[in-house]
Amino acid sequence: MLSLVSTATALAVASASATAGHTPIRWEDLGVGPIALDLGFFALKWYSLAYLAGIVLGYWHLLKMLRQPGAPMAQRHADDLFFYATLGIILGGRLGYAIFYAPELLTHPENLIKLWEGGMSFHGGLIGTVLAIAWVSWRGKLNFVRVCDYISVCVPFGLLFGRLANFANGELWGREAGPGVPWAMVFPGGGPVARHPSQLYEAILEGLVLAIVLLVLFWKTRARWRPGLLVGTFTLGYALSRFTVEFFREPDAQLLDLAMQSGLSMGQWLTVPMMAVGLFFLLRGLMRQPVATGGALPA
Repeated sequence: MLSLVSTATALAVASASATAGHTPIRWEDLGVGPIALDLGFFALKWYSLAYLAGIVLGYWHLLKMLRQPGAPMAQRHADDLFFYATLGIILGGRLGYAIFYAPELLTHPENLIKLWEGGMSFHGGLIGTVLAIAWVSWRGKLNFVRVCDYISVCVPFGLLFGRLANFANGELWGREAGPGVPWAMVFPGGGPVARHPSQLYEAILEGLVLAIVLLVLFWKTRARWRPGLLVGTFTLGYALSRFTVEFFREPDAQLLDLAMQSGLSMGQWLTVPMMAVGLFFLLRGLMRQPVATGGALPA
């Protein structure tokens, strides 16, 4: 946490200097890096910590939500979800990255398992998580949509930490920024030009803003009694956020031709069906009658 605060302070100071007409911000001058803790014989990376923190905080908050009236599942179901969703995030995220962004990994399975080298797809992780929820819901005779509602409130925690880890890694930087962007910065591997820190844009929109919206809906309104409203809000909110930020994010090198020919990046194309699904569940949740409260949980 102290590292994040000091980095934010350094970024603010550097941005002020850039505004005053000084040289662009250089990522390496912010004191960030991929390694969170180096013991010599073992190095702990921010990327690993981000996944761990997102899953643990999400599980903690889910248990807190389940203690409120009308929860669609019990703690034993949450325990199962914690295990299967973690598998879904890791396996789905890696396979999704290989399918959508790096098909060459499919022909070299030995590289596919090298998670420490990075390369995870949110959309693949989402599919893996949905399959995990479907399995636990079917086996426990739970309402699938209402379980998705509760899980969706916890997802932005992981998105926030994950995008901050991307920034700490100096990866997934944005497109070249003009002179009117004082917070633009030069990233290692991104050439000498100042670029949008699109990782931070995503952390703010997909993580912080979406988390605030969903937390307010859950804790301050009766949204949780309307099946599909929370998961619809999350899905549509994420899709719109990602679609917007992709205009500032540099397309993956291997998919640059797709972006140039179609006008949209792979990330944007993948959000189009998410928008439709999110809007469907959002409207469905608003139009249908709220569920009855106080029902007994299935065995």
